[in-house]
Amino acid sequence: MRHTSQSALVAVLVASVACGGLLAFVKGDDAPKQVIATAEDPGPLPDDTTADTAAVDPAGTTGAATDPASTAISTVDTVAADGTTDLVGDESAGALTTVGDGCVITVQSTRMGDANASVSCLQQALIDNGFYSGPVTGTFDQATDTAVRALQTDRDLFVDGVAGRESAISLGVWPDEAALVIHTPPPAAGAMDLMGYPLSSVAVSGPDAPPLPENSGSGKRIVFDRAGQRVWAINSDNVVVRSYLIAGSKYSNETPGVHEVYSKSEMSTAWNGKAWLPLMVRYLKTDIGAIGFHAIPIHVEDDTPYMTEAEMGQRLSGGCQRQANRDARFMWDFADIGTTVVVT
Repeated sequence: MRHTSQSALVAVLVASVACGGLLAFVKGDDAPKQVIATAEDPGPLPDDTTADTAAVDPAGTTGAATDPASTAISTVDTVAADGTTDLVGDESAGALTTVGDGCVITVQSTRMGDANASVSCLQQALIDNGFYSGPVTGTFDQATDTAVRALQTDRDLFVDGVAGRESAISLGVWPDEAALVIHTPPPAAGAMDLMGYPLSSVAVSGPDAPPLPENSGSGKRIVFDRAGQRVWAINSDNVVVRSYLIAGSKYSNETPGVHEVYSKSEMSTAWNGKAWLPLMVRYLKTDIGAIGFHAIPIHVEDDTPYMTEAEMGQRLSGGCQRQANRDARFMWDFADIGTTVVVT
C-alpha cells in the first residue's frame, strides 16, 4: 500500500524539522517559488523526510499525464539512515529553450571575477534587455553583477548575481538543450537489457547505446551526462548493460566528478506530503541536501505522475534525476552501495 500511516506522516514532519533552517525557509504557501529560485546555481533542492516502502509498477506504466496545474512544487525526499536529506523538485514541464542567431553562454553559470566569452555574451544580452549600459569587456565586474541582480529582481528570479541557466534562459542566451539529447528508437515489445530487465521506451542495451562521454571512467559504474540527459550503466567488464534518458535538474547543482552510491530508499515522500519519490538511489551530498536517481514522482493526492515517460530528456527537476519506472527498478538493483557514479 502506498500511503503512509498517521504515525509515519508525523515522522515525516519531525524529520523535516530536524533539517533546521533550510526547511524553515522552504515551508509556506510560497515555498515552491522560493525553493526553485534558490537552486539556479548554489545547489540542489531539499527533498527528504521519512520512508514508507511501496512497489513501483514493474511494467513501467504511470497513468495520467503531468498535472498542468503543478507548475512548481518542491519535494523533500526521505531522510536516510545517516540523516541526510535529498534534493528533488517538481516543476513545470515547459518547453526546452532554443536560441536565435545571437550568442549563447557555454558554461553552467558565470559570476563575479569570471573572464571569458560567456561573460561577453551575457553583457551583450544585458545591454539588449536594458539592464546594462557599460562596455562589453568579457570580465564579470561589479557593474555586471549589479546588472544581473537587476535582471533577477525584475523577472522574479533568485537574486544572487550569478548568471546560471534560469537567468540565461530569461535573456535568451542559453544553448539549445534539445540538440544535445540523443533519442533512440523505442525497443521492440518484450526487449530486455543484458541483465534481463525489461527496457523502457527510452532505454537501449549493449551496442545500441549512444557512445559514452569522454573520460567517463572504467569498471563497474554509472555515467550520467548532464548535457545529453542520459545515463549509462556499465558492468565490471566495461560493457554497457543499459542506457536511457532521464529528466534532470533545471539548475547548476548536479556536480560533475566521481561520486558513489551511499544510500537508498524504496519510497520517499515530500516534506509537505504532496509527492511520492520511489526507488531513491543517492550518490551526492551537498551542504543543503543530497542528489540521486529515482522513479517518476507521484502526486499523493490522486496517485497521478508528475510527468510522462515521453518527457524524458528534458530538464524538469530541481536536483535529482527522474527515471522511467522500468529504468528506476533496474537502477535500484544495479546500483549497490559503493557503486561509482561519474557525472560529466
